[in-house]
Amino acid sequence: MTRGLPSAPLVATGMLAGYGVVVATGSRALGGLVLAVFGITCIAIWLGRDGRAATLALTGVGLAAFALSHVLGLVIGAWPAVVIAAALASSAAWRWSDSGARRLSG
Repeated sequence: MTRGLPSAPLVATGMLAGYGVVVATGSRALGGLVLAVFGITCIAIWLGRDGRAATLALTGVGLAAFALSHVLGLVIGAWPAVVIAAALASSAAWRWSDSGARRLSG
């Protein structure tokens, strides 16, 4: 069911929507929940399509991008940092999973 579902848009949407919920509601927990739902969905897609190694690598990239957005946000502002983090993480998802051009072995 998830084999053909692209994950890159889900990665980007999860990061942007998660932060958008924080801004709109003031609730980090609610924003984190949104981010987690999208993240878990992506993990399920990657596990089914790409295997454990690729899933771990892509999850690591997503977590690193999330952490980077916090540090980068201090320098360039929160929204630009979140956009950059979402672009980095979704690019990795497209390249290593969605495009099929090069699969990470798993």
